[in-house]
Amino acid sequence: MFMGASTKQGYDIASKSREIVRSLIGDKIKDLSHDEQLIVERIVHSTADPEYAEITRISSNFVSESIKSIESQKDILTDINMVRAGINKYEGNVECYISHEETIKLAKEEQITRAAAAMRVAHKKGFEGIIVIGNAPTALFEAINLVKNEGMKTRSIIGVPVGFVGAAESKEALKMSEIPSIVTEGPKGGTPVAVAVANSLIGLNKD
Repeated sequence: MFMGASTKQGYDIASKSREIVRSLIGDKIKDLSHDEQLIVERIVHSTADPEYAEITRISSNFVSESIKSIESQKDILTDINMVRAGINKYEGNVECYISHEETIKLAKEEQITRAAAAMRVAHKKGFEGIIVIGNAPTALFEAINLVKNEGMKTRSIIGVPVGFVGAAESKEALKMSEIPSIVTEGPKGGTPVAVAVANSLIGLNKD
């Protein structure tokens, strides 16, 4: 499978799209490693937005730590079910606790968002692996807190929440942490970006 393509027609379209993407952003990502270039190309391919080549920031150990986690079939934890539904071809578990009874109860008791509560529930259940956040800044802030202060076993974080309230700040906090990560600076991000990065990593592991 190439960029999600599974038929000859799909492959031809994906191949042509990649050529276009590379013509648009090749100079902007030339200093990245080969694997990092593939990730950014997939983001741009999935969003049709070349600006992601300029705002995506990848820590030096993000790809290696993520691949180790995927090789070990550690869990992938997402902030919402839409992100979970978009991640495919993974042989491990992809979890989301946003609608879990325990999450709903905790959110009400602590007066926090369900997205943040879901991170706490995942930690309580012994999560270890990659966190993928495409929508909820509160989930990202909580994940950073859990890793720093509660020992949450996070191998890496895909932190690309979208929006004008808290998104940029949460991504800046992740970038400033020592957690292996990828972020998109500013308000841009969302489910397509989060899914593109996760599936790109899964694909890299299969290559």
